[in-house]
Amino acid sequence: MDTLNLHKVDLNLLVALQALLEERSVSRAAERLHITQPAMSKTLARLRDLFGDPLFTRSNRGMQPTPRARELATELGVVLHDITRLVSGSRFDPYTYSGEITFALSEYVGVALLPGLIRRLHQYAPRLSIRTITRVENQLGQLATGSLDFAIHIAQAHYPEEFRTQVLGTAPPAILVREGHPLTHGEITWERLALYPVIRVYVPDLEQVELARTSEAFMRVRHPQQGSLETSHLMTAMEVLRSTDYFLPGPAYVLQNSHATDGIVALPTPPGSEYTLKYMLVAHRRTSHSAMHCWLWDQVLDTIRAMAAENTAAQRVRYPAMLSPLNPP
Repeated sequence: MDTLNLHKVDLNLLVALQALLEERSVSRAAERLHITQPAMSKTLARLRDLFGDPLFTRSNRGMQPTPRARELATELGVVLHDITRLVSGSRFDPYTYSGEITFALSEYVGVALLPGLIRRLHQYAPRLSIRTITRVENQLGQLATGSLDFAIHIAQAHYPEEFRTQVLGTAPPAILVREGHPLTHGEITWERLALYPVIRVYVPDLEQVELARTSEAFMRVRHPQQGSLETSHLMTAMEVLRSTDYFLPGPAYVLQNSHATDGIVALPTPPGSEYTLKYMLVAHRRTSHSAMHCWLWDQVLDTIRAMAAENTAAQRVRYPAMLSPLNPP
């Protein structure tokens, strides 16, 4: 693009040319643009110099465009429309939007949230592409550089002012086991947990989460003589749980996806480790005026509210005596 010459052009001249082409009269074009007739005559002279063509000739029928002016007229309307859209922004229509949005979220969040969110987006924004990444360190940095659009994660102790945040909800931690596991009978204690092997699933940025660093449930979840499996794949962990006596510390809300967690139940954590996990939706403030990002932000919140509404008493049978698995703010 030859920006060297473009910066010398007064784009108001193109607006004036459009008015002249449509009105075929200097006086009417001047009135339309709310300027004087002499000012419009000077503008026409500048247009003739710019294009090296008289553009209009006088006749008994008014001003007649030259071949060069007719040639310009075929493209000028499109150019001005594009400039107007570029400056003012086009009306956002999610149904026709075809861009890509990238989320960072753990598999726990994805299993619970994505089925409902994707159903909603398929209805209202069928051309939208959603990309999710589960293993993302330094999520705030990635949001700041534009590598991520949104992050959903366990709340950090502090967020700089450049980030927009919203509490999605709180959820109790749980001990996930298969139905019929010996731990489903009797009180859950650290001593009893130490008798069974443990699964640990990777959670992004866990080292930045103050709650995770200080909570007894995280610090004492594995006994030195206890077998363990560490994986970054939640579905792998669920399959192991279903067929063994392993247990998995995790958020209770994951059971809201009854298909993915069939055969799995949630037990309360041992006494003295009661706390809640707070989950945040985070974006950089550079997207605050993006119609697409604001719309999608609302869709996430609406999906969370719908999930809470569907959390019936029948569903709570899978995690007795516990809080609702995801409590929106």
